[in-house]
Amino acid sequence: MLRNEIKDKKRIVVKIGSSSLRHPETGDLDYIKLEVLVRELCNLKNQGKDVVLVTSGAIAVGKKAINFRNTADDKPLAVKQACAAIGQAKLMMTYQKIFAEYNQLTAQILMTKNTVVDNLNRYNAHNTFSELLKLGVIPIVNENDTVATYEINVGEDNDTLIGDNDTLSAIVASLIDADLLILLSDIDGLYTDDPHKNKDAKFVSTVEKIDDQLMSMGKASTGSNVGTGGMNTKLNAAKIATYSGADMVIANGKDARIIHRIMDGREYGTIFKANKDENFYLTDFVENMYL
Repeated sequence: MLRNEIKDKKRIVVKIGSSSLRHPETGDLDYIKLEVLVRELCNLKNQGKDVVLVTSGAIAVGKKAINFRNTADDKPLAVKQACAAIGQAKLMMTYQKIFAEYNQLTAQILMTKNTVVDNLNRYNAHNTFSELLKLGVIPIVNENDTVATYEINVGEDNDTLIGDNDTLSAIVASLIDADLLILLSDIDGLYTDDPHKNKDAKFVSTVEKIDDQLMSMGKASTGSNVGTGGMNTKLNAAKIATYSGADMVIANGKDARIIHRIMDGREYGTIFKANKDENFYLTDFVENMYL
């Protein structure tokens, strides 16, 4: 029943991870995967749905563009910021070219923690998203990694950090009152343990409610050395999304055609049921994430 209701969702946020965008052998962008992803999103848009894409990959694209190799003299944060600045422009240009083939307008939105926790910034961001969606545009969102990088140590006094695009996509879903969030990563969904390490780990198809036992399943790594978000970040994203009133699906993004299969109500990935909490405040959650 829960799966069947997905086809009626009207405002959808899709997050795609770095490992789902690149060739594992070379690290270069996989244009076939990108083209399929764009086609899937445009098809959702043609069905009359509002669509937002949250994309990873800027830093990786930037590194590849300059043939970056680590050296002892590198300043990690500065390198990441520089690569993000280069890669974000190249990534957006690639998206725009492919979306243009389907006559679909896009817009770039770069966010930081301050976008959410500052009342005026949050209000302006909400209005921007609302107007873009009203105009039929697909916003393409990333964290502003030139000023906010995930390597900054947890616990530092940093006003800009969101940290990963799983969390960012859930924040966007909450901000725009989305009714569905789809997280595409390098895993099939939620397991009772890390399936790479425990062959007896069982797949969890449906999560009715998030509790402490479920959160303990979160792991620090997905097995990918490309992305930054493990299962723990996806479960935090599930909290934000479901408490804000959106269903959420975690699924494997190796084939973006999984999007229309999910939207058809088929059994792909793990679905988290929306449990809107009237006492949930996005700003409080984001401010306390790294305390």
